[in-house]
Amino acid sequence: MGKQIFYEESGQFKVAEIVQENDATFLVNTQHGKRAKIKASHVFLVFDGDAAQFLQQAAEAAAGIDISLLWEAVGNENEFTAASAASEYFGDSSGNIELAATLMALYAAPMYFYKKNKGVFKAAPAETLQQALAAIERRKQQEEQINGWIQELLAGRLPDEIAAEAKMILHAPDKQSLKYKAVVKAADQKKTSLFALLQSVGAVPPLPEYFLDGFLLTQFPKGTDCGHYPVPVMHNLPDADTAVRAFSIDDIETSEVDDAFSVRDLPNGNKLVGIHIAAPALAIDAESLLEKLIFERLSTVYYPGSKITMLPDNWIAAFSLDEGAARPAVSLYAEINPQFEVIRYESRIESVYIDCNLRIENIEQAFQPLQPRSYTEAFAHQHEMNWLYDFAVARMQARGKYDPERLPQYDYGIKLGADNTVHISVRERGAPIDTLVSELMIFANSTWAQMLDEAEMAGLFRVQPTGRVRMSTQSEPHIGLGLKHYAWFTSPLRRATDYINQKQLISLLDPDAEPRFEPQDAMLFAVLRDFESAYAAYNDFQRHMEAYWSLIYIQQEQLQELTAQLIRDDLVRIEGLPLVSRVNGVPVDAMPKCRMKVSITGIDPIQVSVGLNYINVLLPADNASQISG
Repeated sequence: MGKQIFYEESGQFKVAEIVQENDATFLVNTQHGKRAKIKASHVFLVFDGDAAQFLQQAAEAAAGIDISLLWEAVGNENEFTAASAASEYFGDSSGNIELAATLMALYAAPMYFYKKNKGVFKAAPAETLQQALAAIERRKQQEEQINGWIQELLAGRLPDEIAAEAKMILHAPDKQSLKYKAVVKAADQKKTSLFALLQSVGAVPPLPEYFLDGFLLTQFPKGTDCGHYPVPVMHNLPDADTAVRAFSIDDIETSEVDDAFSVRDLPNGNKLVGIHIAAPALAIDAESLLEKLIFERLSTVYYPGSKITMLPDNWIAAFSLDEGAARPAVSLYAEINPQFEVIRYESRIESVYIDCNLRIENIEQAFQPLQPRSYTEAFAHQHEMNWLYDFAVARMQARGKYDPERLPQYDYGIKLGADNTVHISVRERGAPIDTLVSELMIFANSTWAQMLDEAEMAGLFRVQPTGRVRMSTQSEPHIGLGLKHYAWFTSPLRRATDYINQKQLISLLDPDAEPRFEPQDAMLFAVLRDFESAYAAYNDFQRHMEAYWSLIYIQQEQLQELTAQLIRDDLVRIEGLPLVSRVNGVPVDAMPKCRMKVSITGIDPIQVSVGLNYINVLLPADNASQISG
């Protein structure tokens, strides 16, 4: 048997028989019968004897080495060789096998020994070694903890520690956390999804709560509790004329009443229309804690069954235009002649007495301004509303936006019963009462936007010179509305944009008030950016929850077929429900806006999706049918 070498290759120790040797390399036959070249720099020993037996004996000796004792034997600040370490540890019995065993042990313990050169090492400092050993022990304990949680989860039990962080694991996980790793590994072992695993052990709440948790974690990480912000007493506001009998028009669930109206007859035969907007900006100081809250929340969030208000409840109670009390307001008064032309207008900061809050659900059936009008009122302020409707139509015609032949659009109301039943109501958008309110809001918003622009004052404008509507700090035309100027002023209890614009408007009307923002203010641009992002996220959440409850309604009513209107390609809008989905099998020649019957093939509430198959296009005669669902 010839000479053998003991060498290291890719972190492993091997033996081989020498075929040929020169200064730089060894030509060898490996244990696997292959011929190879081994660099001399990788060879530690040349020995005689059985290579396999040598490697086995060295490995057995290495396994018996006490690494801590070896570290103590060489433990100083000086570098040492493997041969000196073997001599220190094994003493007089040290030979080739012991040297090979020592090399194996040194390589296998990088925390204890640093490799410096071929066969040369240095012992780790005591403090560094203790830290490394402590880290290993921690990792060991962590692995044991993870494995314990995995076994609990696989057995169908929910560990308390994972239950406490279930929301974060589901919606905003720290992927380095032990609990997240345990859930992922358990899900992998069970060959299921993380969501399904946690749902199986009771860590997922009912789906509406689950969806809300995800939304709140991303949009309201500090929680939804506003905290307490004292409301200052408003002094020295002039009272509106005693003849002003203001009234609001809102749906029955509205608690933030931002706007109210009044109509007075003038001696010259004209009318004086008042548009009165709640004025919280009068009492909110720049850079105050409450303003910071407004700039954090940016808008009230609406979703079926609840909402998250922008302002604290006590501020809403103080400034909402609730009936039976005088409230601070920014009012726009416009004198209108019998031809519905605006003769003049002026804006005031004042205290306005709110005569009543009209609720749409209570008055809409009686409010029929297109029919012959009675001399008696079915509800308070009906005569004024009839006139305001005529004025609103004239304003719409002046903007070139009056189209009585337009295709109907619908708004949906979702109410949740105490017994978890879903009730969905449908209203045609653009009904007379909607036209009245929206046109008066557009009138106020466009008038005040023009005032800011003409005063070269900063503001947050809604613009549409071309293409999509967007926010801007500069006024530009809004072609969709047919206006040269437009901005949001009329919902300061519910939107940060309206609060900012009201703050700017107040500085025009009150010589003692300073503008909140100067043109090109960096903070104004930041609020604009943040508002657009938050407003989109809030609307997406509202649509998501409306779609979810629509699916629950379909299941509740055991619907098998639906009527839908084609938007484009295979995308349809379901009639009677706030739900958009895709349909399988839509003919390629189907025209947008055509109505069709579709069948329901499946519903997935978790993914908020519904499977639909095309049945047939409805003929024109069917298009006059009532909305289904």
